[in-house]
Amino acid sequence: MTSRLFRHDELFPFKGQSMLRGFCVCMVTLFAFAASRPLCAQDHTNSLGMKLAKIPAGEFEMGGHESKDNLQKGFPNYEPRRIQELVDEYPLHKVRITKPYYMGKHEVTVGQFKKFLEQSDYKTQAESDGQGGWGYNKQTGEFEGRKPEYSWKNPGFPQGDDHPVVNVSWYDAVEMCKWLSKTEGKKYRLPTEAEWEYACRAGTKTRFHFGDDPEGLSKAAAYYDAKTREVFPEWKDYATKSSDGFQFTAPVGTFEPNKFGLFDMHGNVWEWCSDWHADDYYSQSPVDDPQGPTEGIVKVRRGGSWHTWPFYCRSSFRNWNSPRTRYVLMGFRLVME
Repeated sequence: MTSRLFRHDELFPFKGQSMLRGFCVCMVTLFAFAASRPLCAQDHTNSLGMKLAKIPAGEFEMGGHESKDNLQKGFPNYEPRRIQELVDEYPLHKVRITKPYYMGKHEVTVGQFKKFLEQSDYKTQAESDGQGGWGYNKQTGEFEGRKPEYSWKNPGFPQGDDHPVVNVSWYDAVEMCKWLSKTEGKKYRLPTEAEWEYACRAGTKTRFHFGDDPEGLSKAAAYYDAKTREVFPEWKDYATKSSDGFQFTAPVGTFEPNKFGLFDMHGNVWEWCSDWHADDYYSQSPVDDPQGPTEGIVKVRRGGSWHTWPFYCRSSFRNWNSPRTRYVLMGFRLVME
């Protein structure tokens, strides 16, 4: 279950008037064209075939933009107790990202993760400790774990090399960053929580990078919708009427990107961030490049997943898990400095 109430350890030169008018029309057309395209055109492709978009420096308002009453009106099927648990999204505060960075246009895929493991001889925690991960049991229709038969290779449902890898712990993701940094001579890491939300919003202040209506999620990512409801009917009241067409994970890049050219920022898989989590961090967060608390017990995860209700896919929603968690909803996305 993806609600925060169910968290567990597994778990953005003319002359005259006529010529001036022509110039204005030309400029309007140019701006309209630019607005329809991703804000960042400078991409980088690394040794594993990952495409990374350059995210410009800038500032934004981080955190919850709405009152709980507005959220309740926007998600009328949710019990009030689910809306009331959002203390860690507040207060809304200014954050300044002082340096540009590159961020994966897609979540790390099964194929990319496989290449990393083959070239580095690293074994994931689910494999090395013998405990395995979590998986979907088709016979029972439920998640189960930890079990040795489940890992990034087998989450209990079919995945191709172009699907986002799951069942990777925070430590597994960090090891991939270390290996890529050493191999390419560039600094790779997980995004900070502030970098993640700034990139997800891509200049927006709405619930999602495309607007406020959760029905629009069907064009943005795989999430808990009418299609997923067929497999998990017990949460049917929280599904949207629209469908993304997938019951589990979707190939990365299937849906529409945000203005920064990033795909699947809402849904598909939860994404590890570098930060420790604290409910009260926003009240003491620095303006410039916040890094999160200096210590903690759980790491931040962002973005929602293929099994996540729309409410929890919002740009500002925060969630967390133990860094040793390996789960069918958990993946990651990389940043290159």
